[in-house]
Order: sequence, then structure tokens, then C-alpha cells
Amino acid sequence: MPERPQPATVLRLSGLQVRYPGAALPTLDGLDLELAAGERLALVGPSGCGKSTVARAVLQLLPDGSSSGGGLELCGQDPRTLTAAALRQLRGEAVGLVFQDPMTRLNPLLTIGEHLADTLRAHQPHQRRPLIRQRAEALLQRVGISPGRIGSYPHEFSGGMRQRVAIALAMALQPPLVIADEPTTSLDVAVAAQVMAELCRLCEETGSALLLISHDLALAGRWCDRIAVLDQGRLVEQAPGRQLLTAPHSALARRLVNAARAREGERTPPASATASLLLEVDELRCWHPQPSPPWRPQWHKAVDGVSLRLHQGETLGVVGASGCGKSSLCRALMGLAPIRGGTVRLAGEDLAQLRGAARRLARRRLQMVFQDPLACLNPQLTVGEAVADPLLIHGLANRSQARERARERLAAVGLTPPEAFEGRLPRQLSGGQQQRVAIARALILEPQVLLCDESVSMLDAEIQAEVLALLRQLQQRLGLGLLFVTHDLALASGFCQRLIVLEGGRIVEEGPGDQLLANPQAAITRTLVEACPRLPAGAG
Repeated sequence: MPERPQPATVLRLSGLQVRYPGAALPTLDGLDLELAAGERLALVGPSGCGKSTVARAVLQLLPDGSSSGGGLELCGQDPRTLTAAALRQLRGEAVGLVFQDPMTRLNPLLTIGEHLADTLRAHQPHQRRPLIRQRAEALLQRVGISPGRIGSYPHEFSGGMRQRVAIALAMALQPPLVIADEPTTSLDVAVAAQVMAELCRLCEETGSALLLISHDLALAGRWCDRIAVLDQGRLVEQAPGRQLLTAPHSALARRLVNAARAREGERTPPASATASLLLEVDELRCWHPQPSPPWRPQWHKAVDGVSLRLHQGETLGVVGASGCGKSSLCRALMGLAPIRGGTVRLAGEDLAQLRGAARRLARRRLQMVFQDPLACLNPQLTVGEAVADPLLIHGLANRSQARERARERLAAVGLTPPEAFEGRLPRQLSGGQQQRVAIARALILEPQVLLCDESVSMLDAEIQAEVLALLRQLQQRLGLGLLFVTHDLALASGFCQRLIVLEGGRIVEEGPGDQLLANPQAAITRTLVEACPRLPAGAG
């Protein structure tokens, strides 16, 4: 019986080295990796291990002054040897990239149709306009978006729809390789499952290989044939997905799997029944005006009559699908979005009635960790300055004291030694490191209530466990109350004593986390539970 032909190698890395300008050590240090046509490989590892650098090296999107050595072969060519014009041609035709945040790829001034048309026209300049539009509409339809939305702008789409557009752009030229760099981090589990199913289906149809860069082991195991584990720029283990998740060999893989299992299985003890009430929210409404005639005003009811209680030492989880009002609730509580009705009391004080110094003091006791760390970090301030800044703003320390307290907080969130990080700018850190800086900045004022809006979604399981353990320690020491917004039900059910489920700006279900995970009642809760990826049973 004749042997079946082996699929062609799409990507081959042989001892690849990459060093960023000014870095003492290489980010990739002798990486060996191969990916065949039609294969799906997940690249996992702790923050800063070099996962995203692999994508930048393949596409030659490294900063000026970076150095690269070793073997790099994409579809039989070394992109480092190509002219600028040939490299532009290779991008898109040989490899498509799906970014973590689709808005980094989408121009807010262009319609969705113009984005697709520009991509197609750049590589098919002689194609007639009607055919280009026809092809763009077909691409939208393939990713589950109505062709009638071709004239819409990115801001008119939800996060999930924008990520579908990013997939359409990556697949427009049917490249042999698609690189998806944390494509579902900002999406709820239901939308993430839809996006990954769409991406994998398109890759299967076109025979494209998929390189999925992720910190989520359960997601990697669900959608990829193989998993490769990186540590300090080197490959430490690779194996079929189920095998690696049930019987990992390397010390790092064992730590990551054990941390992921602990996150899924651990249960936080309930808060004390005698704990004092920190945050009271009654019938809170956060409505946004929509374009409409003055005689018939219309409102987007992002938060529509939400009531909740948060006690000292308690963690209340807020879950729901994209657009349900989770982030709007946080912004309204922080005073970052206008409130149309209802009351918010912090330690018995109505925040709407406070003025001047009393209001500033109350706001100091209520802090927030945003989903996107770069949204709250000044790009011109060093890490040390960013963390120390709140102390100086509130006059709680002089510069020397603030610098020392900032170092303590950096060490507490795992950025050690702090002296190695305090002089860097945010853009010189990995995504996970940026998020840890944002958490340190929020905690430095030692608030009573901390609002966490997807604050660990960008971190690998091991660092997630460390940060969550830190938050628990702060709860015990300070009696901190946590309002924990997440799309990860497995995480929420373990970390939070209680959960509320939002849909359309309203609470549709609430109760203990394990109860909601085991026996969901509302339709949206059942959808989220079914879509939530879980690790296969195994030794770990």
C-alpha cells in the first residue's frame, strides 16, 4: 500500500533567536518549531515567554534595532531576506494575523467594506470594483455577518463582531498560515466559542495552518491538535493537546496545568455573616441617548435597574454575554458614566451627595482595574512613576516614600525584582506584565472596594493564580470587597462567593457560583456554561 503524502511544512523555525533593542537577553533563544499545512498548533507559556514575539518575527514586525538569528522559513521563504515590497506581498498572501484587540487592525474612519476592499485591492490591483465588493460581502457572510452591514463602521459592531471582521481580513487571501494572537481574551465564553469555531472552520475549508497563541490551556486543548509550551524563549515541551493536559512532562507544563485545575476546582469560603456592608446599589440606571427626534427620545439602557450588596471580605462576580452591561456597571459605579437613576452608597454614604474633599476621600476608597491596562497607564510615565502617582496625587507620601511603596506593590504582583521594572515604559512590557502594573496601581491606595473589569483575562493560569491569591490576602488584611467582572464562568465560580448574571442591563439570575455552574436556570447562563472550555480529566 503506497504511503500517503505528508502535508507540506508551512512554518519552520530552527534555533530562532530574537533580541529586542537594548535587551540584555534574547526574547527567543534557540526556538525550534514546525507547523504543517492544515495543522492547528497552540503556543502557550507564561507572560513574557516570547509567544507574541514568534508572531512578530514571522511577519517581520519587530521594532527597529532588533536582531534575529537562526532559521526562519515561511512557505519556503525567509521573510528577513525580502525587500519591503516582497514582504508586503507575503503578508496577507502567505500569513494572516488575528490580533488580540481587533481595533488595533481596524481604522475607525473606514467602513467594514472599505477595510476588506483595501486588503483585496492591495493584492489584486486589477480586480474590478463590483467583483471586489462581491468578494467582500461573501467574506462577511462566511464569518456570520450580514452583507447588509458592509457600510457600518467598527464602533457600530460589538467586540465579537469586530473580531469576526478581523478573521475575515486575515482569511481574505486564503493564506497557508493564520496566526491568532490571544483572539478571544476580551470576549465572553459564548462569543469566544463562536469566534474560534468560525476561525477553525475557515482554516479547515482553505487548508490553512493555524498557530494559536494563548494563555488559556482549556481553550488550546479544545481547538488545537498540538500544544507547544514556551519558557524564556525556548520550547520545553510539545505534545497532542489531550496528552499534554492530562499527563504533562516538563515542570512548567505541570505548573500551568495544575494552576488551571486549581482555578477550576477551588472554592472560596463564604464571607462572614457578620461582615459590614460596604457597597449598596439600588435600582441603578445608566442610559445612553441614541440618535432620535427630540419629540421621541430613545435610550440605550446599558444598566437598567440593577441592585446589589457587597460586604466586607466578599467577592461578588458579575458575568454575562458581550454587551450585557458588565463594564457599564463598573463605569457607572466609578462615576465615569452618567447615572440616570438609582443610588450608590459606599460605607453608608450616598456618593451622589458628596462634594469636595469628602467626595475625593470616598473615591479613594473605590478603585478599578480595567480590562485594557494601556487604557489606564500613561505611555510617557515609567512603571514606577505610574504606580506611585496616586499617592502623590492624594498627598499621602513624598516622592521617596511613594517610590518605596511602589516597589512593594510591584513585588506583590509578581514583578520582581521591582528595580528591574520600575524604569521601563508600559510598551516595553508584555500584556500580562502591563496588567500586573495596572493592578499594583489600583491597590496602592488600599481601597475598601475594588472593581475588577476582566482584570486577569490577559494572564496565564499560573500568574492568574498568583494575582487572585494576592487579592484574597488583601481581603483578609483589609476587609476588601471585590466586584469581579469576568466572562470566565469556571474562574468566577471558584473565586467568587456569589454571582449575578446580567442580560440586557438587568440581573436575570444570582446565587452561589458552584450552584449556577452546576444547575443554571436562565437561558443565557446555560449558554455561557455550555460554551465554557474545561480541562479534560487527568492527573494534571
